[in-house]
Amino acid sequence: MSRASRREFLAQVGQGVVIATVGYGTAVDMGLASGGLRRVLAADAPQRLHFGAREALVALLQETPAESTIGMLAAQLRAGVTLDELVAAAALANARTFGGEDYVGFHTFMALAPAWQMSRQLPAAQAALPVAKVLYRNAKRMQEHGGANQEILHAIAATSAATGPSGEALRDAVHNKDIARAEQLLAAAAAQSPEEAYNELLPLVAEAVEVHRTVLAYRAWDLLDLVGREHATTLLRQSLHYSCSNDDKYGGRFAGIPGLLAQLLDEYKLVGRAPGTRHADDDWVERTSEALLQSSPEQGADLVAAALADGMSRDSVADAISLAANQLVLRDPGRTGRQIQPNKPEGSVHGDSVGVHACDSINAWRNIAAVSDERNSVVSLILAGWQAANDGKHRGSDVPLTEPRPHLAELEQVQSREPAPLLAELDDAIRQQDQARACAVVHRYGQQNHASEPVAELLLKYAISEDGALHAEKYYRTATEEFSRSRPKFRWRQLVALARVTASEYGQPAPGMDEARRVWAG
Repeated sequence: MSRASRREFLAQVGQGVVIATVGYGTAVDMGLASGGLRRVLAADAPQRLHFGAREALVALLQETPAESTIGMLAAQLRAGVTLDELVAAAALANARTFGGEDYVGFHTFMALAPAWQMSRQLPAAQAALPVAKVLYRNAKRMQEHGGANQEILHAIAATSAATGPSGEALRDAVHNKDIARAEQLLAAAAAQSPEEAYNELLPLVAEAVEVHRTVLAYRAWDLLDLVGREHATTLLRQSLHYSCSNDDKYGGRFAGIPGLLAQLLDEYKLVGRAPGTRHADDDWVERTSEALLQSSPEQGADLVAAALADGMSRDSVADAISLAANQLVLRDPGRTGRQIQPNKPEGSVHGDSVGVHACDSINAWRNIAAVSDERNSVVSLILAGWQAANDGKHRGSDVPLTEPRPHLAELEQVQSREPAPLLAELDDAIRQQDQARACAVVHRYGQQNHASEPVAELLLKYAISEDGALHAEKYYRTATEEFSRSRPKFRWRQLVALARVTASEYGQPAPGMDEARRVWAG
């Protein structure tokens, strides 16, 4: 080797080290990649995922710094871009950047559909606020992650090896850390239909009963009509990456789940059984919810399987499980000891508390059951029962669950009966971070059979203004959705729980919202 060629070789080695450190795109921008090395690396680099007609807006959202995001969104809306289009593009930008592998990233993705749904409850002049809140968070995290230079999802390489959809093959590929193979199988299923892909994916999701795994899978489906069915593979790939990156973390902890499911499906002959039609009365729903909170996870799963086999309708079973999860918010003693974190002080119940996580998970399982095939529907409800019972043990804390809020003494302190003074008292309780009083006021308001919309609107204001430790949008959507389909006897418990969480999270304003309010709220 000549001295010159040896010098070039060593230079390329040095460049390769720098590029491996900062990323190829950044190295090119810095002028550190030589022409020869650029050609070699470009040939080996995965092809960038492209979103056709949406690409320009996706790239704009991905590349705009957080501090410029509110102004950019305002300009886009003035130019005729709709909130629907902004949310759809943000979902694709998030998926391409994080691929379900970044904690803040996938939480932000899961907040997109709830924020969009919140926007539809607001006057036109303020409708952009909840979307702007989440898109600001999205932009900030994408920039922290490295933006376009550190994208997780790339174009899926075509292969003749993908012989067709197979849930078992999909799970094997993930367990073998062969993410490329898993993505090819998922894409083959999506080529048949998004429904086919989703039903092939769900057995993988069901292997670990963990909140992020469940909610990410549901929120991807929840966004599908908005983003476009042609992007189903992109949205669902996030669950593959999440499962693959967390397989070692959760595999052992939930190792018994597949066997338990197989046992219950066989024992109760639930596969191929027509859905039950028995409508449970309120007493059955309440008794079953209490039984779940007193059960082991395995007993909770068995209780649900037995109810389904006994002909109970899936809605009745889901009502009981949802009510159990709601009680975990109302009975949570609040954070203590090592649970206390920045923005999550002693006594708080917002963010990743056991109750909020349980409610979001059960809501996701319930919705998955409604949109999946027969087997996945039954499995989803069984796992919802497992999770409600598991979370009922207040996992991670030695502090037992308390009596549900509001306590009688707290309720007796609420003297008003008319809607206007009760709403004013609720607003004051939230601003004072008085969880007990907020619960009591909403309970009293519901007892008087006042219209629910003013309470929901007041709580929505704070779900937008406060940071909520990544959970404000999701939990607002969970609680109000469960309120809308709960039985009259129980539905106000959902808004009582939401009032408690709202009072807990007050005092930590969401980044970007001061500017957004100046733009849209006057």
